[in-house]
Amino acid sequence: MGSSSSDSYELYRYNPSIPAAVIFIIVFAIVTIYHAYLMFRARSWYFTCFALGGIFQVIGYITRALAHNNTQNVSIYAVQTILVLLAPPLYAASIYMTLGRLIAHLDAEPLSLVSIRWLTGIFVTGDVISFLMQGAGGGIMSSGTASGMTLGENVIMGGLAVQLIFFSIFVIFASLFHFRIRKTPTQKSSISGIAQTGWRNPSWETIMVGLYSASVFILIRSIFRLIEYAGGNDGFLISHEVFSYIFDALLMFFTMVVMGAFHPSKVLNTGGKEHRVDSQESVQLRRVPSV
Repeated sequence: MGSSSSDSYELYRYNPSIPAAVIFIIVFAIVTIYHAYLMFRARSWYFTCFALGGIFQVIGYITRALAHNNTQNVSIYAVQTILVLLAPPLYAASIYMTLGRLIAHLDAEPLSLVSIRWLTGIFVTGDVISFLMQGAGGGIMSSGTASGMTLGENVIMGGLAVQLIFFSIFVIFASLFHFRIRKTPTQKSSISGIAQTGWRNPSWETIMVGLYSASVFILIRSIFRLIEYAGGNDGFLISHEVFSYIFDALLMFFTMVVMGAFHPSKVLNTGGKEHRVDSQESVQLRRVPSV
């Protein structure tokens, strides 16, 4: 791939900061290693996508640092744009799977608006659509032409819109489940909530706190990205690198930190119901590519 030949479209309207990129390479590497450790220790394979998202961030910011002296290199621009864009949908996939496991763990499927059999399939399908659209948009932008860049941004905006819709529905869904189980607790939930165990001890409600926090961070980030791309290539937000670090890099780092602090594996077991959820998810995920 070569450089963009158009003067009307600029890959960067600033010179990418090496210190900022290096800081986030380091912090994302640290938290990703921690997530990998938690995942392998507890065999919580449903967090594979989450750890992969961290790897995407590290590589994405490595290429961002390389862009400092290669601001006209379309290949470097495409790699860092695509990887940083696609990390949050990977986080979302693990977040969706976590709620299904939590519902099964609490014997609370009757309190869920959707059966566990379909919960993961529905939300992960939306996540895959968003992932593919954002990836395709990044791929189109790698053409290096002004028209390709503009079309790619529009496709990415569509993917972000899909992500926002499904994530917003998920937050509502999770909140309604939380309300219902607080109102009509199961035997497991009644003895293992925050009121019984306290904030310092892992419980099903600390998992919910983690899911809510991560969801809010991802929602804010997605709204920012949607507004940023809607502003055009010469817009105020996209022309100032600091905003992408505050409303994307920093929020995604917080997402990884909060999910590490309230990691589901500290509560969810790997026996009976976990195995059944794995089987149901494998059936649903096999159907996703046909969407």
